[in-house]
This record gives sequence, structure tokens and C-alpha cells, in this order.
Amino acid sequence: MTDITLLIVDDHPVVRDGLRGMFAAEGSGFRVLGEAPDGVRGVELALELDPDVVLMDLRMPGGGGVEAIAALARHGARARVLVLTTYDTDTDTLPAIEAGATGYLLKDAPREELFAAVRAAAEGRTVLSPAVASRLVTAVRAPAAPPADTTLSAREAEILALVARGTANRAIAAELFISEATVKTHLTHLYGKLGVKDRAAAVAAGYDRGILGRS
Repeated sequence: MTDITLLIVDDHPVVRDGLRGMFAAEGSGFRVLGEAPDGVRGVELALELDPDVVLMDLRMPGGGGVEAIAALARHGARARVLVLTTYDTDTDTLPAIEAGATGYLLKDAPREELFAAVRAAAEGRTVLSPAVASRLVTAVRAPAAPPADTTLSAREAEILALVARGTANRAIAAELFISEATVKTHLTHLYGKLGVKDRAAAVAAGYDRGILGRS
């Protein structure tokens, strides 16, 4: 099995060293290609080294994580970005997800949770720690009262599960033998029922409400 390649972007050398050592000690399955002290250098290295996953801090002098995530999206970078930060406030969480981060994890996460999150991010699956998922749902939930029918249909729940695995609309349509337009209609309905506005927020709401299982 091919190793998952990583780029570590953090302004603290001790954090970079610790993460590199942690992934090296794991023995197999991970390979750190490089490190960057800020978002600007992180974007340069991500485009040069083409890692599977970028572990991105958010608040860094010389170039923050949100700006770097947006820049990687603009450049069409293949790498998935997993935010790894100390901060779980609304002002940090939502902009990072909106910029294109695949996941958001706090630095106090256990080692095995971090490894699992990296593997999930490499597969394109959305990764949100429970605390962050709850904050994200609160931040993006519409201020109006929720609609009377908030229960997802079996098809909507099925589509939400596929979205949580990072499946694109076209692939969902092919798997369920329905049109892409029908997938979009189901997504619109489940967004309304969950009180959210996009795929990442829908996944967060799915975990928060127990619709999606925590594995």
C-alpha cells in the first residue's frame, strides 16, 4: 500500500518536529515530504511537492492558513487540507471550511484520531472533530425557525452519507441510478431540513444530530 504523503504547515518549529516525529514513529503508512513556517511558503511547497494531505495551522505570521487554503483551491491543488489548530472559535472554523478545507481538527486530538483524520482526508472524506462540528452547525444554521419537517427521507440520508465520504454529485447520481439534477434537488431539500447552506455544513449537522455515525 502506498504511503500517504504529508506537508506540515505551522509557524512553531517544535510543533513541526513533533508531528514529523509522530508520523515517522508510526512506522508505515505516512511520509512527510516537507515543512513550511507560514501559509505563503506552504502554498509554494504544496504546489511543488504535491502531497496527499496538508496539515495546516491557521494563525501564522507571514501568511495565515485560511488565505493559504483559498490559494490552493484557486491553483487547483490536488492536496486535501486538514486544519490542525488550537482554535475552535466560529471566526476560525467557518472561514477555513468555506475556503476549501477538507477537515478541521484540534491540536489536542489523540494520536490515533489524528492518524484516522489524515487517512480520511486523503480519501476526500470530510473530517470534523465533534466540538468543531457543533460550532460549525451553530454558525451556519439559518436564524429562522427550522421547518416543520426536519426528518430526512431514506434517500436524503443515503445521499448525505455519500456526501460525507466526499462523493461528487455526478458519482452519487451514477451510484444511485438517478440524474445529477435529482441529486441536486435532494441536496437542496436536505439543506433546508438541516438548516444549512453547503455540503460541509450538512455533514457537520449530520454528525451533530446522529444521522451520520461516528466511526
